[in-house]
Amino acid sequence: MAASGNKGSSRLGELLVRESMISVDQLRKAQDEQRKSGHRLGYSLTKLGYIKESDLTQFLSKQYGVPPINLQDFEIDPDVIKLVPEEVARKHTVIPINRAGAALIVAMSDPSNILAIDDLKFLTGYNIEVVVASEVAIEEALENHYATKVSYEEVLDDFDESEIEFGDGEEDVNIVDLEKESGEAPVVRLVNYILLAAIKKGASDIHIEPYEKMFRVRFRIDGVLYEEHAPPLKLKNAIVSRLKIMSNLDIAERRLPQDGRIKLKLGKGKEMDFRVSVLPTLYGEKTVLRLLDKSNLQLDMTKLGFEQGPLEDFQKAIHQPYGMVLVTGPTGSGKTTTLYSALAELNKVQDNISTAEDPVEFNLPGINQVQMHEEIGLNFAAALRSFLRQDPDIIMVGEIRDYETAEIAVKAALTGHMVLSTLHTNDAPSTINRMLNMGVEPFLVTASVNLILAQRLARKICMDCRTQIDPNPQALVDLGVPAEDAKSIRLYKGVGCRTCNNTGYKGRIALYEVMVMGDVLKDLVLQGASAAELKAEAMRLGMKTLRMAGINKLAEGTTTMEEILRVTAAD
Repeated sequence: MAASGNKGSSRLGELLVRESMISVDQLRKAQDEQRKSGHRLGYSLTKLGYIKESDLTQFLSKQYGVPPINLQDFEIDPDVIKLVPEEVARKHTVIPINRAGAALIVAMSDPSNILAIDDLKFLTGYNIEVVVASEVAIEEALENHYATKVSYEEVLDDFDESEIEFGDGEEDVNIVDLEKESGEAPVVRLVNYILLAAIKKGASDIHIEPYEKMFRVRFRIDGVLYEEHAPPLKLKNAIVSRLKIMSNLDIAERRLPQDGRIKLKLGKGKEMDFRVSVLPTLYGEKTVLRLLDKSNLQLDMTKLGFEQGPLEDFQKAIHQPYGMVLVTGPTGSGKTTTLYSALAELNKVQDNISTAEDPVEFNLPGINQVQMHEEIGLNFAAALRSFLRQDPDIIMVGEIRDYETAEIAVKAALTGHMVLSTLHTNDAPSTINRMLNMGVEPFLVTASVNLILAQRLARKICMDCRTQIDPNPQALVDLGVPAEDAKSIRLYKGVGCRTCNNTGYKGRIALYEVMVMGDVLKDLVLQGASAAELKAEAMRLGMKTLRMAGINKLAEGTTTMEEILRVTAAD
């Protein structure tokens, strides 16, 4: 069966290239994506943005002489859905949409798949008439019509109010009861519902928070928290205990913080990891889950948001035989992704790469990744010392937090190793002062640091509901746009639609400030210059600040003024 699908895919790819709708290079990349995800070629092409769904549907319609359909505008009768079993619909990526007499009309993404049509005819006893829709639209319709659609309210209806009662604060809680309650089907379903809803909405974190009189669940989507649910307060211990059991934590320990991990298998070979952190608060345990989706890890540097000049500077710096490249920014600004992208580019057979991480977020084949365990003395400094006895070429340190780690990292950079690391500072120039404050000598900083990159993540305008708005030239000038450009710049915003959960934003783009440590800046550091002086000189030498990078993205129509003001400071 798969062979037929693959033949169809390769034929579709050839036809699209022949019609100049995609390039050979785009086809190759989409085929790589297809092999990873297990989806069909059309899905990969639209997901990568190489072709619009509507254009692909029109093309297939013309190619196979079957009418196209927009499934979003079509109401499907549940009785028609029942005619085709879910596993068959998913296997062939088809969905029944209507019946007329002895004919069943089905939407397919590949109308040339004769085996699927024969299969459906045999199963349903109907003559099959085909209309064409994009694979993305069919997948969405399959989710909407076949997925066991359990609503949040339905899950809560299964709870018997009288059965679940827990004490607050320091009252004794019977652990046996807690284990039993957290294994109850309604609790299990509620927790599963929360986890799956977060995956579906593309959340990066789930916050489950108990307060004195309320209990709430919030999702962080594209860097901003939204309240999703408010389960009954009396369920708080059962929910936390269920999460602890799933992540192999001690459910009897309610006074100390704990960290664990949950691995969810989602079918089609897809896995989702959740990093779990439990923290005792005044009114119970707050749980935060960080979602780590391996399939969404973007390691292609050109797609991260880099502009050509800064990207070339960064790549030149990481390909030096030795020295330090520092990535800086607050938590959740994408520092790890940038470092992983650099490592993916540097990952060659001839180099020995070791990383010290806390925690290891993604496994990268060919790289020796070490998880830190502070409680047994395995910290960044200890790992670094060990690496230097392991004949390394490239070392990545999760974070430089103290003098000891900074000192060993600098020594490694000065003795023929490339060192990549992160720091928590507001911008690139203030990173130098941070290192000096840790106790590193100025001459060691200038001798070891090749480049400092500061970054932030700004939300992207949703392309499905993007609309042009009238600019306010004065507000643009206040933002930092030159007065002569403020009149001609085109501004956009998202009005809100189904794709972006009515937020107007979908996905994020990185803003970068790249400071190359050239001779002039090194001299200034040795003279004891302040961060402001370093910044002024770096800008004179051509450095684009975070605010300037944001204004560029604004001019491209990628993001909004509100986002630039939210994530960057004025120069």
